[in-house]
Amino acid sequence: MNDKPATVIRETDADAIRLAKTLVRTARFGSLAVLDPTTGAPLASRVGVATDADGTPLILVSQLAAHTQAILADARCSLLVGEPGKGDPLAHPRIALTCRAARLLPGTPEQERARRRYLNRNPKAKLYVGLGDFSFFRLDVERASLNGGFGKAYLLERDDLIVHGPVTDDVSRAEQGALDHMNDHHADAIAVYARHLAKAEGGDWSMTGIDVEGFDLVSGDQSRRVFFAEPLKDSGSLRAALVEMAKAARSSVREES
Repeated sequence: MNDKPATVIRETDADAIRLAKTLVRTARFGSLAVLDPTTGAPLASRVGVATDADGTPLILVSQLAAHTQAILADARCSLLVGEPGKGDPLAHPRIALTCRAARLLPGTPEQERARRRYLNRNPKAKLYVGLGDFSFFRLDVERASLNGGFGKAYLLERDDLIVHGPVTDDVSRAEQGALDHMNDHHADAIAVYARHLAKAEGGDWSMTGIDVEGFDLVSGDQSRRVFFAEPLKDSGSLRAALVEMAKAARSSVREES
């Protein structure tokens, strides 16, 4: 007799980890769940989202908001991301991240990097980012629950989602210059990345983030994630990786013609 309890949780594999990272990196917004400090009851709210260089979610919130007061009182929170598409919204992938919120102090390198990356991802936030009651928070991930669709449930740990090591900071220091160069001078390559590597439709794509594992593309309300064939070893390998990917994508264009 088999006494092992039945479970719907699948073994976490590389495909599940990539899906989880894609959901987090491409999120434009999410549902933030906190504990109301006055009642102790759960409180959920919608927040704009970006990611830090290592994959940690970033939010920009007002001190006047109930959810901000909640995470200042109790850092425990959860963030749900994953946009529904056509048909049954429960059939589309989503991920719930269990986190601890940490406010980033103005003027620190961590806050300046978060500000830069968040505004690259959410440029409309420039309207209120300078207001005194707004603060950036990192939502430091502890674990996550991934629902990849019907019958596809996974439990992930922090190390499955967050990129560690000094190479993260190295690439981050070179990121903005690379983004500006690509967006100003290589729109054609970005369009090729979007169409042939991200399988995206439409035009006017821009690159909004680069990290050790890949880069993020945005066109209007659409966002896509493209992974490098291998993680970058240092910032010096970024240019070669982008050039090689453009060559491969253009080669597939010629084959289709």
